[in-house]
Amino acid sequence: MQERLELNLEQIDKLITLLEEKIKQKGDCVVLLRGDLASGKTTLVKNFVKNKSSEDLVTSPTFSIQTVYSNNIYHYDVYNKGLEEFISLGLLEEFEKKGVHFVEWGDKRLEELLLSYGFNVITIEIEKTENKRQYIIHA
Repeated sequence: MQERLELNLEQIDKLITLLEEKIKQKGDCVVLLRGDLASGKTTLVKNFVKNKSSEDLVTSPTFSIQTVYSNNIYHYDVYNKGLEEFISLGLLEEFEKKGVHFVEWGDKRLEELLLSYGFNVITIEIEKTENKRQYIIHA
């Protein structure tokens, strides 16, 4: 199922609410975030974590590869490492942990791999428009 939302930053709570509904239906899952640089991938995670009443500081895990937040929220970035190195570091096994796993730059190959292993996957494509972002959610 695919849904589209076009929102400005002040409306991002609508996306977070919809995402929480999807996660509630699926259970533990991996959320793949796709979009150009500065499209709002980390901002989405930041608002999701904030909505869970967490005081955690959310930053892009570009150089750390993985960040773990309260309430079983995990945040990964495969931009610098690529899928092969991500797997060789043993990070694929991290997805077995209970919770929600956000992956920035999760490509189609990662999506197909996760689905073949039976993981629940939600994909969000983010595209910048003039003063808004268009979010395409595949769940």
